[in-house]
Amino acid sequence: MFIVILTYKKPLEEVDLYLQAHRDYLSEHYAAGDFTMSGPQTPRLGGVIVMKAENHSVVDTIIAQDPFKVNGIADYQIVEFTPTMFSTDNLKMIPG
Repeated sequence: MFIVILTYKKPLEEVDLYLQAHRDYLSEHYAAGDFTMSGPQTPRLGGVIVMKAENHSVVDTIIAQDPFKVNGIADYQIVEFTPTMFSTDNLKMIPG
C-alpha cells in the first residue's frame, strides 16, 4: 500500500483550472481498483491518495498520468507501508 501526499506549488486559482481533469483521473483509477481513498488536505495545501500497487514503479507510472503532475501543479511524496491492522468500523465515519 502507498500513501501519496500532494503539495500544491501553484496558487489555488491555478490548481482549480486542472481540478476537473484531476478528478477524472482519480475516477479512472478508482474504477481500475488502484485507489482506495483520496481527498484534499485541511487546510487546502494539497491532497492525499491511498493506493494499492505492486511496487513503487507502478505508483510512479500512475502518478505520472495525474494532470496535476503533468502540468506542474503539485509535488508528490510517496510513502510505502504494509498495513497490519485496520478497522472497518472507522470506514463508516468517512463522509460520502
